[in-house]
Amino acid sequence: MPSAFPLASPRPPAARRRPVAVASVATAALLLAGCTGDPAPTASSAAPTTATTSATPSPSPTPAALTVEGADAALTKAVAAVYEGRTGVEAKASLGTWGKEKVAVVTSGDDVTLAVGPRWKVVGGWWPSLDKGPSLGKGPRFVLVMGSDSRSTNLEGSRADTLQVVGVDGKGGAGVVGIPRDLYVPLSTGGSSKINAAFAYGGGRAQVRTVESLSGLPLEGYVVTGFSGFRKIVDDAGGLPLTIARSFTFLGLLDVKKGRQTADGNTVLAYARERKSLPDGDFGRSRHQQEIILAAAAAAKSQGVGSLARAMTITSRHSETDLGAEEALTFLATFYRVDPRKIGHTVVDGAIGTSADGQSIVKVTSSTRTPFRRLADGRL
Repeated sequence: MPSAFPLASPRPPAARRRPVAVASVATAALLLAGCTGDPAPTASSAAPTTATTSATPSPSPTPAALTVEGADAALTKAVAAVYEGRTGVEAKASLGTWGKEKVAVVTSGDDVTLAVGPRWKVVGGWWPSLDKGPSLGKGPRFVLVMGSDSRSTNLEGSRADTLQVVGVDGKGGAGVVGIPRDLYVPLSTGGSSKINAAFAYGGGRAQVRTVESLSGLPLEGYVVTGFSGFRKIVDDAGGLPLTIARSFTFLGLLDVKKGRQTADGNTVLAYARERKSLPDGDFGRSRHQQEIILAAAAAAKSQGVGSLARAMTITSRHSETDLGAEEALTFLATFYRVDPRKIGHTVVDGAIGTSADGQSIVKVTSSTRTPFRRLADGRL
């Protein structure tokens, strides 16, 4: 799904943002006018006209206070605390939402400050102008990204046909491990079945616990969307730049052309779901899903970290998650410090077999868990 590793209005309209910035500058100017220069002479204190006076140099102008375009007073104060009273700092805030929480990405040159609201709190960022390295949570970190087979906005009782464990090491590295939906494993809800059944029986947390048991990795949480939500995420974001290796017809309904293109929601969903034309079926489909995640990460990075707040708003509107705003904001921001071309990705393997009740399944083998062991440090 789009990152962002990718939306309510992500920023207040321009007509509202401009007065905030103007008011900040005007307030600073008024304060400067009240505290600089010499007091005007009064009748009693004025020097006699016959006195000889010498010119005095004009005082140096006082630097302007920190200003953050698009931010309210509380967010500006939170950002000012990062700069420890420095003046002359000009920044710009991009605002969005994650569930019921507000998020802000504030940029000033190469500096990035991440905050959550409405009582704004700085939760991370990186500040080269202050010689401060990135603060994006303690690595390694892992999140489960899922795509439900639900055709509606109600995901209850559906299965998680897309299962991708996304890891970051906090040092510029990352990795993605895909899990075939037919992998036959013990479920956290009891018994054994195809791994994607855990979501149908117990929701997102049950699926997380099942994947944790298989992988041995501590997952912070999950993000999941259905067919409808996935299409809307892509379309609301303006499409996804994607290279499709071969043409195919999906379910006899949609012709997908090969080549580099800005794919709409229907095309990206078809690419994520197609398996019949692939020589390795579900394994190939999982690789397609990883290509989509990496394409979204590359597109987001090319747009700049200021696009993150909008991307989070779009994703949050059309998905379900148990990640709080701070967790999601700092995790996703990590991908703006990673070269998407260097994100390793793979799909766990297994042996094709049949279950006791006659289902076609993928059996766990001695090498199935190897990719997870490689991802343990947050990168591949």
